[in-house]
Amino acid sequence: MIEVKVPSPGESINEVELATWLVKSGDLVHKNQELAMIESDKATLSLIAPESGKIEILVQEGETVKVETVACQIDTSVEVPDEDNEDLIDADEMDEKIERGKEETEKKEDKADAKESKKESTGADSELEEKSVTKEPTTRSDQSKPSEDLSKVKVTPLARKMMETENINVEDIIKGLKRISSDEVSAVLSQGKQAEETAFSTSTPKERTVEREKMSQLRKHLSKRLVQVKNETAMLTTFNEVDMQNLMNLRKQYQPEFVKKYGYKIGLISFFLKACALALKLHPKINSQMDGEEILHPSYVDISVAVQAPKGLMVPVIRNIDSLSLAEIESELKRLADKALSGRISMDEMAGGTFTITNGGVFGSMMSTPLINPPQSAILGMHNIVDRPVAVNGQVQIRPMMFVALSYDHRIIDGKDSVGFLVDVKRMIENPGSMLHGGKQEGKMLLGL
Repeated sequence: MIEVKVPSPGESINEVELATWLVKSGDLVHKNQELAMIESDKATLSLIAPESGKIEILVQEGETVKVETVACQIDTSVEVPDEDNEDLIDADEMDEKIERGKEETEKKEDKADAKESKKESTGADSELEEKSVTKEPTTRSDQSKPSEDLSKVKVTPLARKMMETENINVEDIIKGLKRISSDEVSAVLSQGKQAEETAFSTSTPKERTVEREKMSQLRKHLSKRLVQVKNETAMLTTFNEVDMQNLMNLRKQYQPEFVKKYGYKIGLISFFLKACALALKLHPKINSQMDGEEILHPSYVDISVAVQAPKGLMVPVIRNIDSLSLAEIESELKRLADKALSGRISMDEMAGGTFTITNGGVFGSMMSTPLINPPQSAILGMHNIVDRPVAVNGQVQIRPMMFVALSYDHRIIDGKDSVGFLVDVKRMIENPGSMLHGGKQEGKMLLGL
């Protein structure tokens, strides 16, 4: 028997929640197979089988346990067949089931044909069959109006086209049918049942219920941090608007070549990441952090990107982003976002960060005041792009505009730095070519200022 213990997701974390078992007690598991999903304060990780065997579960779903607790045991003495052999056996069994099904279907069809031919041989049986199909006797006056009844028959566009080509009508099709199978009967009955359920649901009021859901460890930790930000920082938010026309034109013009070279598309958020990285170099106070009575000024730029994952908000970090190209930023962003959405991101990939970007525009947000991600001192909020009338060179034009917001800790960041940072981000987004010169104004560089 091998004991499988709950792994440690990182330092300072002593308790985790066993969120979901992917197997049941008594199942045969393979080596390196995922057994369960474990949720901590900051991330979700997998419980992996060290060896193959028969599993016995000791910790139930939703239970909070200490790190290094034995979650399950694996009996390695039980022989587990190879996955390839299992697939082969399943395929063979499936082939046998298919063959047996074909034989039974053929027998049923033969019996039905024999029964039908027997009924057609006598007029009395034919008349009896008509009476059994119709609940009420049909009069001659009803039979004299087949066109009215057949006009209600629904015909698909493809079937109607075939009928027009062959010059036949619905009545010819109905007469050409030799028998009504169980499929047609089941289809009519199911339609009637659905109509009854719909009528019942509209006339009967819905039951008023309240569903209770246990708060996950990740959600608990997130709620504590959000309250901490409101209580322990002097948060202030400044706003600006960005004309996205030049950037959108650039992206649209070179997107096919970019995809051809790198194999993936370039998103708008990658340009904001690059612009913010360069602006943080021009305004290092935005990149600073408070540690007690000291202010830390990192020489590097690590930007956290907020990702709305199924388990909650996660902020993976792109490190040394100021030294990365746009293609490298997009590649790293895609890798981290995929891991966050699948719940496979590690603690190391979310630790640290000197600045954060969040994009509420993907959900349709027009404007918001994002909350700082401690111990960082500032966060940039992107929003949706909307066509608005703006003044361009003295003329009113319709341009794609985005509101951007910078929330910052006013204890260590002054208004001059925060507003200047946001203005530089706006300038670089509206003139993407300036990013080639480290985000500096091209005119000043030309004049040597």
